[in-house]
Amino acid sequence: MASQLHLPADDSVQLLVTHSNIKTFSADIRFSLQTTVEAVKDKLWKKSGTSMESMRLELYDDTGSKVGDLNEDFRPLGFYSPHNGYRLHITDLDPTSVTSGGWLEDTSLVEKYTISDEAYNKLDSNFRKFKEKMIPQNPTASSKKLPDNYMEDLCANIKVGDRCEVEPGAKRGLVKFVGKAEALGPGFWVGIQYDEPLGKHDGMVKGVRFFQCPPAHGGIVRPDKVKVGDFPERDPFEEEEI
Repeated sequence: MASQLHLPADDSVQLLVTHSNIKTFSADIRFSLQTTVEAVKDKLWKKSGTSMESMRLELYDDTGSKVGDLNEDFRPLGFYSPHNGYRLHITDLDPTSVTSGGWLEDTSLVEKYTISDEAYNKLDSNFRKFKEKMIPQNPTASSKKLPDNYMEDLCANIKVGDRCEVEPGAKRGLVKFVGKAEALGPGFWVGIQYDEPLGKHDGMVKGVRFFQCPPAHGGIVRPDKVKVGDFPERDPFEEEEI
């Protein structure tokens, strides 16, 4: 562990963050080197679900060798001399944590609500009855088909690895997939890894793996909802008063 603080020119570093309980959790996150370890933990709590009190942070270099434990909350991150590409590993020390036991990864562990067709049909209103009611009012709706190249032209300037902002909500993230997704419908789609847990999945939709990202950080949208450019990850602490 370094005893002196040497900050790079941009005063920030991009680290690969992994988690002891969530094997699919792997995210590149940029941190200010002036941010305290306590603030880093707070930011990671919002992304991983591990509470700050139960979180142990370990820093590894790009060869996999351990640099040290980030065990002094008052220290700035830069005190530990991290570099771009280093790995910051979260260990959840709480055996009752929401992240333990695979609950955030294996949906088969979650008890599903089921209802028989007979009971469903007896409901005063349900989607099946609504659909049957709407089809006679719009008989051509089911016959409309989008072309296979739908919105292909809008993908010309969207590449995997681009930073982006997605509407609605101005959600920021990283482009992880561009192309056709037959499971979702004709035409072209863009897969996003959101910076915050604002998504619906981990890159797998309807049994098809389009890309890999942490749980609840993935989204797949039409290209017209995506704007690529200089959209750095928002720091929830940058506007706070010290």
